[in-house]
Amino acid sequence: MADSSGTEETKNIESSQETSTTEEPDVGVETNPPPPPDVVELCRETFKKTAEYMKGELEGTIEDYKLLETMNKVTVSKYSEMKNSATEIGTSLQELNEKYKNLQPFLDQIDQIEDSVSTLEQAAYKLDAYSKRLEAKFKALEKR
Repeated sequence: MADSSGTEETKNIESSQETSTTEEPDVGVETNPPPPPDVVELCRETFKKTAEYMKGELEGTIEDYKLLETMNKVTVSKYSEMKNSATEIGTSLQELNEKYKNLQPFLDQIDQIEDSVSTLEQAAYKLDAYSKRLEAKFKALEKR
């Protein structure tokens, strides 16, 4: 009996180990029943529509960046044109300043002539007034 009870005990230990591994679930693993097929289909549809939405948002952003790129290119072109215009204006201004410097002696002569004409005009008015007084005196002497 001692022999049979020893083997019985080993069988009991082995069977208790088997039942403990098959009957007790692992502590860290959750076991959930599989979701119903309609929930799975709804999840797929949700992910599909979310992907479409994100794709649309990204396409909109890409279009915005393309527009900004085009605007930047046009702006660079306009600033280049403005730079060329400013350069041409600067060159023209230098040419005009050079011409003004070349004309300055003539302009000074014109100013001197104008001053001389004004002085001559004043002298003419004085001479006219003097001649009128002289004429009046002459007529007065002639009447006597």
